[in-house]
Amino acid sequence: MGKYKRPGASEPPEPEPKPEPAPPPPSPRPEPTPEPPPTDPIPPPIRADPLRRRSQRWLALPFALVLAGAAQPTPFPPASQINAVRSYIKQTWHTLTRSARDLPKAAPDPKMHRAGPSPVYLAADENRTGIEQQLREALPADTFRQIELRTLPARADEIRDHGLLYLPYPYVVPGGRFNEMYGWDSYFIQLGLLGDGELELARNMADNFLYEIAHYGMILNANRTYFLTRSQPPFLTEMILGVYEKTGDRDWLRSTLAAIDRYYTYWTTPPHLIESTGLSRYYDLGGGPAPEALADERDAQGRTHYDRVREFYRTHTVTDYDITKFYDRDADRLTDRFYKGDRSMRESGFDPSNRYGPFSAAIADYAPVCLNALLYQMEQNAAHIQTVLGNSSAAAEWQARARRRRELVDRYLWDPAAGLYFDYNFETMKRRVYPFATTFYPLWAGMASPEQARRVAANLSKFEAPGGILTSTETTGSQWDAPFGWAPLQIMAIGGLRRYRYDTAADRLSRKFVSLVVQDFGAHHAIVEKYDVRRRSSDLAAGIRFGYSSNEIGFGWTNAAVVELLAGLERRRAVATTIPREEPAGSTVH
Repeated sequence: MGKYKRPGASEPPEPEPKPEPAPPPPSPRPEPTPEPPPTDPIPPPIRADPLRRRSQRWLALPFALVLAGAAQPTPFPPASQINAVRSYIKQTWHTLTRSARDLPKAAPDPKMHRAGPSPVYLAADENRTGIEQQLREALPADTFRQIELRTLPARADEIRDHGLLYLPYPYVVPGGRFNEMYGWDSYFIQLGLLGDGELELARNMADNFLYEIAHYGMILNANRTYFLTRSQPPFLTEMILGVYEKTGDRDWLRSTLAAIDRYYTYWTTPPHLIESTGLSRYYDLGGGPAPEALADERDAQGRTHYDRVREFYRTHTVTDYDITKFYDRDADRLTDRFYKGDRSMRESGFDPSNRYGPFSAAIADYAPVCLNALLYQMEQNAAHIQTVLGNSSAAAEWQARARRRRELVDRYLWDPAAGLYFDYNFETMKRRVYPFATTFYPLWAGMASPEQARRVAANLSKFEAPGGILTSTETTGSQWDAPFGWAPLQIMAIGGLRRYRYDTAADRLSRKFVSLVVQDFGAHHAIVEKYDVRRRSSDLAAGIRFGYSSNEIGFGWTNAAVVELLAGLERRRAVATTIPREEPAGSTVH
C-alpha cells in the first residue's frame, strides 16, 4: 500500500481510466442575468477575503429567475450579536482542534465509556517505531502513559477493543460526543476554516484524508476502528480545490491524483456500484450491529436504538418495504440484512431517517440522489484538476464520466411529474416519492438543467420553515426528518439556489438560519449540531425517538454554515454602493 506524503515525494502515477460509453453532450446553457443586490439590511462584512464557489469557474450559470417568496418576514440580529457569534466560532476552531501534542485528549471516545489508557492504532504499513519516538518527544511521560499504541490487525472484524486511528496532522472535530475527524463533517468544517483564514488547518484536514486513503483504504466515516468498514459522502476533490485555490501549489495538487483515483474507485466498483443502473449506492462493508450504537445510543430507559427499532416493528404495520427481510417477528430479532442497511445508512450520514422506509433499512436497494450528485461533482473537479496540471486526455475521460452520470441521474432520479429528484429503488425499478432536501444537491453540483432547477425551486415551499430548510417533509421521530434542520443541508440547498441565480430565496433562507443560530446562541451561549427549524429552537429531545436525542455542542458544521451563509450575503451586498456599519436591533428583513 502506498503511503501519502506531502510534496517532495515522487509523483504518483496517473489513473488509468475505465472505458465509458460516449453519451450525447449536454444542451447549451444560456448566460445568467444577475438579480439586483438586496436593499434590505445585511450585516457588514467581517472578513476581507470571502469564499467563492469554485465550481462556478468552469460551469456556466443558467438564466436567472427570481423566486417569489411566500415566507414571513424574519427578524435579523444586529451586527454586534453576529460579531459575538463570529468571535465564538473563531475561538472554537482551536478549541475543537486535535493533534499529536494532545493525543490523550483526542484518544478517549465519549461513545465507548472505557477506563484505563486509550488505544491508538497505527496502520500495519506505518513506521511504528518512528511515530512512537515522535510522540514520546512531544508528550510528557505521564501523559504518554494515558494512551496505548497498537498495530491494526489485518481484518477490521478482528478488533475487539476499539480505539482511535492515528492521523499525522492536526484536525478539527465536530464537538461533544464526536471527538474524532469525520468524513463529510470535515468538508463543511473546512469551508468555515477557509472562510476564517485558517488555511494551514484547512490544508491539514485535506492531508489527513489523503493519508487515510493511503493507509486505511478510503476516507473513513471517522478515525475510529469501528468505522474501518465504511466511508461517508465524498467531498474529497472539493476539499483539495479549496486548498489549491488559496495556495496555487501545483506540486501538492499533483500529489493528490492517486488518492482521487483510489477513492473514486471505492465508490464506482461493486458493491457500491449498482451494475444494472451505472449509478452508485451506500454500502457498509461490515456486518452486525454498529458498536457505537450499542454502546451509546440509549434512551432514558437504557434501551438501545436497536431495542427501539424492534419495538416499532412489533407494534406497527410497515408498508414501505417487505419487513420480513429486516425483522424476524417469531424470534423478535433484527436480521443480518437490517444491520447491513443500518450500517449503510450511517455511511450516508443521514442516520436515521425514513427516507428509505422506517430507519432507512432498505437503503442498500437504492441509488441515492446525494451520492450520485457528489460523484458528478467529483468527476467535474477531477477533470478541472487534470486540466490545471496539463493532462488534457485524463481531463477528457473525467468529463465523459460526468456526462454519463448526468444522463443516468436524469433517467433514474429526476421525477418530471413532481419536479424533484428522488432516490431510485433498483429492485422495484421505481423512484421513492419522499421529498428530501437532497433534491437540491444536483443544483449545488450544477448538473440540473435550467428547467429542472426552476421546477425544484418552485417546490421550495415544501421545505422552507421559519428557521431554514427542513430535512424532509415527513415527521417520523427520526432526527434526519422534519421538523429538524441541519447546517450542511442549509449550505447545500442555498448553494444550489445561488448557483442558478435564485438569490432572493437564497438570501431569505440564509437570514432565517443565521438568525436562528444567533438567537439560540444568545439564549444558551453555545452553537449546536441541529435545530428544530419549525419552532426555531435547539430543544429537540422530546421530538427525537430514534438515534440519539442529545444536541451536541461545538459545533463544526454549524459554525461553518454561519461563516459561509454570511459570506454569501456579503458577496451580494458587495455590489451595493454603501454598507451600514451597524443595524438597529430587531430590524426586519424579508
